[in-house]
Amino acid sequence: MASPVLHVKDGYYFEVPKFIWTRDWESYEDVPESLQFLHDAHPDVSIEQFNHDLSGKIIIPQPFGELKNLYQAESGFCISRFMIVELLVAFIVAATFIWLARRGNNLNRPVGRRHNLLEAFVGYVRDEIARPAIGDHDAEKFVPYLLTAFFFVLLCNLIGMVPGLGTVTSAIEVTAVLALVTFGIGLIAGVKHLGPGGYVMHFLPHIDLPVILAPLKLLIFLIEVLGTLIKHCVLAIRLFGNMVAGHMVLAGVLGAVVAVAGTGYWYTGAIFGIIGATALSALEILVCFIQAYVFTMLSALFIGQSIHEH
Repeated sequence: MASPVLHVKDGYYFEVPKFIWTRDWESYEDVPESLQFLHDAHPDVSIEQFNHDLSGKIIIPQPFGELKNLYQAESGFCISRFMIVELLVAFIVAATFIWLARRGNNLNRPVGRRHNLLEAFVGYVRDEIARPAIGDHDAEKFVPYLLTAFFFVLLCNLIGMVPGLGTVTSAIEVTAVLALVTFGIGLIAGVKHLGPGGYVMHFLPHIDLPVILAPLKLLIFLIEVLGTLIKHCVLAIRLFGNMVAGHMVLAGVLGAVVAVAGTGYWYTGAIFGIIGATALSALEILVCFIQAYVFTMLSALFIGQSIHEH
């Protein structure tokens, strides 16, 4: 029942220390009906092992569906841990920028550390990411999306450092949807700026070739179209891969500590484990910011390529 890699695997429960959320059912008859599906999935498990496995797991109520186990839905619409974390992040981002917008309408200049910090981020995304990649004239239209993407990815990455919540951006479904939104915005904006025909033709190279070499234009056109699709796929995989890799390495370091726990080297293993986990966690915080920046920058570049002729 336990997830070996908590941070990179979605599930239908939240994890807390076992002593905070203990289970002490004496028999399976005492288990609530809403959790009987877990007994059905593992009928040979003793009640003691059942209590041990479920201690520390806060099962998410499922009013719209039924679960097969803690990681698979049986039917209906089931609410997972990542869904709740995404809603939390969306609420934080919305509340923060609603506050910033209202404060900006009432003040002529940033006042206070929080206001200045947020304005610095907004100014950086607008002036150093959006305008160089999209152009001064068109950038303002896409700054709201780029800011939303930056802060959403950043907060999802940072919340993934909190034990028990999980890293939303380590799910390929999440990063794929983010990349799909970037692709959709670029496609719609490109058609709007260049027209349907102009958008399609901007993939065709504007070079003069002899008649015998004219089919090369078609080949280049197909390569450009395929390249656009691949770039957005890589946009999703890049974020997903970096977040998974970081947590897998951290899990490996902590797993090495557990491996030597029963030996005479556990002092050495504990010391190196603490140092390694601390260093990797600090590096992961840096990676959280870098990956948010990279995703936003590449999104701006792809949108800029879509609305301007090559």
